[in-house]
Amino acid sequence: TATALGKGKKCSLCTKILEQIKAMAGEDPDEAAVEAALGKACRALGKRLGRLCKRLVRKYREQISEALQNGDQPQDTCTAIGFCKA
Repeated sequence: TATALGKGKKCSLCTKILEQIKAMAGEDPDEAAVEAALGKACRALGKRLGRLCKRLVRKYREQISEALQNGDQPQDTCTAIGFCKA
């Protein structure tokens, strides 16, 4: 169905964005590293994905920042904020 497809696309986009942020934040990032990565990652993703990234970061900054500092997997974080099905 179309909705399942949309859900999958949202999930994969969210995961891709968080993987980029995680890669830029580095291993075991502190809050400052996460903050820096949040800004840089969105710019690095290009125009279309970058816009989505900025919206995602604006809306879920707390959860994303916490998840990265906890070392959570991007897929798990996207599930937690409702972009992926558990």
